[in-house]
Amino acid sequence: MHRFLISAAHKSSGKTTLSIGLCAALSARGLAVQPFKKGPDYIDPLWLSRAAGRGCRNLDFFLSPHEEILRQFSQGHDADVCLVEGNKGLYDGLALDGSNSNAALARLLDLPVILVLDARGQTRGIAPLILGYQAFDPAIRIVGVILNRLGGSRHEAKLRAVVEHYTHVPVLGAIHEDPQLAVVERHLGLMPANEAAHAHETIAAIADRVARQVDLDRLLAITKTDVALSPPPPRPAQPSPKIRVAIARDAAFGFYYSDDLEALEDAGAELVPFDTLSDAHLPPCDALLIGGGFPESFLDELAANTSLREEIRTAITAGMPAYAECGGLMYLARSITWQGKSRPMVGVIPGDILMHDKPVGRGYVIIEPTQDHPWWQAQRCRPASAELPAIHAHEFHYSEIRGLPADQRYAYRVKRGHGTDGQHDGILCHNLLASYTHLRGTAGCDWPARFIRFVNMKYDQPCPRRS
Repeated sequence: MHRFLISAAHKSSGKTTLSIGLCAALSARGLAVQPFKKGPDYIDPLWLSRAAGRGCRNLDFFLSPHEEILRQFSQGHDADVCLVEGNKGLYDGLALDGSNSNAALARLLDLPVILVLDARGQTRGIAPLILGYQAFDPAIRIVGVILNRLGGSRHEAKLRAVVEHYTHVPVLGAIHEDPQLAVVERHLGLMPANEAAHAHETIAAIADRVARQVDLDRLLAITKTDVALSPPPPRPAQPSPKIRVAIARDAAFGFYYSDDLEALEDAGAELVPFDTLSDAHLPPCDALLIGGGFPESFLDELAANTSLREEIRTAITAGMPAYAECGGLMYLARSITWQGKSRPMVGVIPGDILMHDKPVGRGYVIIEPTQDHPWWQAQRCRPASAELPAIHAHEFHYSEIRGLPADQRYAYRVKRGHGTDGQHDGILCHNLLASYTHLRGTAGCDWPARFIRFVNMKYDQPCPRRS
């Protein structure tokens, strides 16, 4: 087995592109590659999943305790390669002591580190950078560097000579500046893989460049380990009959965590995908799930699909349980306005969405469920006076919602973050909960089980099939 963390000196060093290329290139060799991503992220994992042919999993100190991260990492027990892509720089993080940094994750999972260095404009100065990163925390094993964005063969030769002379860290690869790759890198950050029409071609182009400019054999040799990962506990037997949950999965909506989808299934859900852009009707279902995405990029298509919008509005108004996050909230509002263009949406939420050029809410959030939270009310054994636990989650949205009624009910009080207005999040309408907050199904927030329990309670199981 081979396990390693891909990190960098700072963000935007090219580690995501490199990680995608490594996943695809190693998979092309017939190796089973399990990708992981540190921190809250949907777009990078979508690309990594496509490249590896295996669902990427997120590892996050803010959302999970150490024991849970170790269990999540054990999902790679049957893979030949476990590749963890870090976020930001190797030693960056929220905490002054680095306890939630990429280095801390490498230490927790006992991973060697491959450091990606953007070497534009550097020659001899690359050496003190590497030496400084080694000296800052000697317990972190930096076993190799990959030099990125080189100016040509002369630049590469100088850098290799400097690194070899001043350090004992091997150069595992040297990626030359490539205008086409620069375009691809910008594309990756702006376009999730579920939306990219040519994702396969994009990944193949990255993999070709990485395979030619990185010594894959040496990388595998230097990251080999004989220590096996213990397999995670077996998934529980799924109950029957199942709750049919119609889930929006298309170019406009695709922000879901792999383990959350599995947790929904374990709780008794049968996930039935539908396309908000092309399907005229909802599939037969008992509940709705519309995750995050970029509905503003598909205003005309979403607005034109009037039959589906009407069916969704009718279903939710009639009491069908539903959950929506961020982009899903936007879609269920009355309208979305972006770049001077406004289009009608589903209209079940009594508010209008306005897009901005800069983020309105960004980063980690802490929210507290209110007594109105429908999923906690589904816990029939909970005393009415019981204190509800704070939830760690995250948000990233450029939009705000305007025009909500003064008596609007909310599922959450925002203790950290923005939500809908800096104080509240989790808009409640009928049996719909819609929030800007992205939840993650962890030990501290088992939202998949709570949502399915709520659906069961509403239908007083066995639930009737909605068609």
